[in-house]
Amino acid sequence: MAHVIVIGAGQAGAACVAKLRALSFSGDITLIGDEPQPPYQRPPLSKAYLMGEMEEERLWLRSAAFYAEQKITLRLGTPVSAIDTAAQTVTLGDETIAYTDLVLTTGSTPRRLPAAVGGDLAGVYAVRTLADVDAMRAEFQPGRHLVIVGGGYIGLEAAAVAAKLGLGVTVLEMAPRILQRVASPETSAYFRALHAAHGVEILESTGLERILGDTRVTGVRLPDGRELPADFVIAGVGILPGTALAEAAGITLDNGIATDAYGQTSAPHVWSAGDCASFPWQAGRIRLESVGNAIDQAEAVAANIMGANAPYTAQPWFWSDQYDCKLQIAGLNTGYDRIVTRGPEGDAVSFWYFRGDQLLAVDAMNDSRAYMVGKRLIEQGKAVTPEVIADPETNLKALLKA
Repeated sequence: MAHVIVIGAGQAGAACVAKLRALSFSGDITLIGDEPQPPYQRPPLSKAYLMGEMEEERLWLRSAAFYAEQKITLRLGTPVSAIDTAAQTVTLGDETIAYTDLVLTTGSTPRRLPAAVGGDLAGVYAVRTLADVDAMRAEFQPGRHLVIVGGGYIGLEAAAVAAKLGLGVTVLEMAPRILQRVASPETSAYFRALHAAHGVEILESTGLERILGDTRVTGVRLPDGRELPADFVIAGVGILPGTALAEAAGITLDNGIATDAYGQTSAPHVWSAGDCASFPWQAGRIRLESVGNAIDQAEAVAANIMGANAPYTAQPWFWSDQYDCKLQIAGLNTGYDRIVTRGPEGDAVSFWYFRGDQLLAVDAMNDSRAYMVGKRLIEQGKAVTPEVIADPETNLKALLKA
């Protein structure tokens, strides 16, 4: 009997197994995960769950009953130790399981601060798993001070939660501005001002020399010799694709597990999707770290296992919640040469990224209309000039009918 094994019980893994059953796959399905919990949402971890506004079971993507009803075998808290692509088996401890198709949805892991700078001290955390957040929740007490290393979205979301809970917060960003790798100077300035209004201190062009303390964090030292008090530290310095199993199995890597347009890796009958997978994009390759991509790519792989033979076409979108601001991002801004601003109108503003006359992306703050229109314009490839977007008299929704 056909047997699909999916390694990685996150958003992509859960989407893949559910889609297989929805497409009437009648063989065996096994979903294997390192963590003891069933597949759960990660975005709320650094927001609603950390704030205490969401219980653990509300994080779960599906009820436990769903997997039983769909005859999907869950192997949780069970790391895979090896993959044999020639024999088409995976090894879990002393057990070997055969597959007809294998899907790697091994996600990503956070970059950790090295022990050489105090990253191994008690009170230093990363934000990635339920266990990570459970370990740090007790630290969030009013009046304490948090230092966050890294001014990306994860770090800024943690800063917003801490500030709302009454903590003092300092964010250290090595680059000249927060969000430099992913956003325009305009978006960076918007969030810098938003955090400043909530009492968060952001130090840009400022690295970390060392975390202070004998066994537990007491503060941090900056490269210029300044020392800042810290009751705990959160590292938000990026993530790495989960490629160790694939690499050990001899599967080709290229900024993640390399797949073709259909989700197939270099090994026969082995597929990949989600944060760990890189795939063809325009003239090169790309790896997307987003919920939307994890779901869409995993469902495309499931369909191709079933014989759809359809290339995956990514439609990138992202979001971030900080204080009362909802940021929605459509498209990818790589290669932009011009920013057009619409607004502010009340608390809504949007920044539109162009390369020449081509719309690449839009960052919409509390402006779901701008996000929706921008997303559809990009996906449909409709022509729109910067001058039209910049004109405050332009009816955005009318652009979709042009």
